[in-house]
Amino acid sequence: MKGKYVGIAKVGEKGQIVIPKDARKMFNIKSGDTVVVLCDSKKGIAIVKSEIFEDTIDQMMKENK
Repeated sequence: MKGKYVGIAKVGEKGQIVIPKDARKMFNIKSGDTVVVLCDSKKGIAIVKSEIFEDTIDQMMKENK
């Protein structure tokens, strides 16, 4: 399916995971990028590129001027 991806990541000894290459490519995540980890004990974990939040905050600040 276009725009969809399912992959598997193994958790290492230090709790680290590797985001699969196809997922990194889909979201243009590169070495050194920052991501936000969103957690909900019932719904699970989401990893979001931090610039998405930066863009949203910038837009909110412009609307409040």
